Amino acid sequence: MAALAALCVLLKIQMVDTLVYRAEGEAVANGTDLYGFTVTQWKLPATYPPFAAILFVPTTWLPVAALKIAFGLGNAALLALLVHLSCRFARLPAKPAIVLAATAVGLWLEPVFQTILFGQINLVLACLVLWDLSRKDDAIGKGFALGIAAGVKLTPAIFIVYLLITGRVRAGLTALASLTGTVLLGALVLPHASVDFWTRRLFETGRVGRVWIVDNQSLQGMFARVLHTPEPGAVWTVAAVLAAVGGLWAARRAAVGAGAWAGRETWGVLATAGTALLVSPISWSHHWVWCVPLIAVLVAERRVRMAWAVGLLFMARSMWIVPHDGPQDLHIPWWQQPFASPYPLLTLALLVYAARRPALAPPAQAAAVPMPRTELTERTERQEGPLSRPSKTGASDD
Repeated sequence: MAALAALCVLLKIQMVDTLVYRAEGEAVANGTDLYGFTVTQWKLPATYPPFAAILFVPTTWLPVAALKIAFGLGNAALLALLVHLSCRFARLPAKPAIVLAATAVGLWLEPVFQTILFGQINLVLACLVLWDLSRKDDAIGKGFALGIAAGVKLTPAIFIVYLLITGRVRAGLTALASLTGTVLLGALVLPHASVDFWTRRLFETGRVGRVWIVDNQSLQGMFARVLHTPEPGAVWTVAAVLAAVGGLWAARRAAVGAGAWAGRETWGVLATAGTALLVSPISWSHHWVWCVPLIAVLVAERRVRMAWAVGLLFMARSMWIVPHDGPQDLHIPWWQQPFASPYPLLTLALLVYAARRPALAPPAQAAAVPMPRTELTERTERQEGPLSRPSKTGASDD
């Protein structure tokens, strides 16, 4: 953390997204147009729902320098929390020494590093979602935190679909009600901004940024670069629909499928997260902080070589090595395309893996994480035995 802080000072990191959040909070506090301003030399606008802007009001209570320090330290603490949650989620021992060591290494994962440099909120959203989904299905209010995360940034709303298609209807409806509550609160406090966002700003992808630059690791960004066009159009639309259907199918198959394929809630959640990042029009590289629980799950399943490979991929920063200044993103040669789009390519491969590979037995000393129990799984258990029982024939990569 000290090395990262020194690097931030030396490079004079501006934490531009933190400045946008502060400007959003100021717009709410001062009653000015929430979606009419731009800040920083890059002229960045507000892009989140009105509910998020309401939550950003406290950012106006600190001087900018103090706010940046708070965001930097807060994100480091949130990474430690995400590591802890990921260990429990993957059934790994979450001992303090392990969590601290993994946090120190995790700071240099490109999505985490970029989250801290930009002063982003990706880690807090991932923690909210992962904590909520890791709870027992009969836990009071399961889904509420997920709904709040979706109210701040819409992408986590796909997990509501995941809950519903895996039979957790009560949790899914709780999350939907929570999300609806954030929308209503935003409409109550900021009626004009709410109408503006939900009827206009939500559909302005260009407002968020240029889709073809290497920063964007979604399917749309990948196809824009491959086809050398800023608007991949129907090609991306068809690919996104296929990825959404296939990704959610893989997630459901992993969570509540039959026989040796079943009971892998971990892969169900990871497949849903990957699907969300793939089909979103823009998924900046710092959005991919779900690499942290992904690595934890691979370690827990004793896929050590895969865990190393995934960790190195997320540390390699290959998208920043290819030519990407100005319009160069649209002229990347074919042989450099995999280096320009490592995250979507990896995720597509992992969706196939999630759907096809049977689970290994988790470490014996790890604490159990509840698996989803639905009418489908209970009916299959009566026919085939408990679905969550690990296969004894699964072979390790090592």
